[in-house]
Amino acid sequence: MRKIEHIEEQIRELSEAELVQFRQWFAEFDARAWDKQFESDARAGKLDRLGEAARRAHTQGKTTKL
Repeated sequence: MRKIEHIEEQIRELSEAELVQFRQWFAEFDARAWDKQFESDARAGKLDRLGEAARRAHTQGKTTKL
């Protein structure tokens, strides 16, 4: 846990400009990590059940147009 505490301490010491820069970097980093996990889950079939449920709901008229 010490590693996280050190990172938190470093973030607290950032200037406003550095914090803006860090937020932008982290948002992009996090989005890439999420995309990678989503793609991995999709390839592994972990989302198939959700897709099937959505198609079933649509066929049964339980969806609305966007």
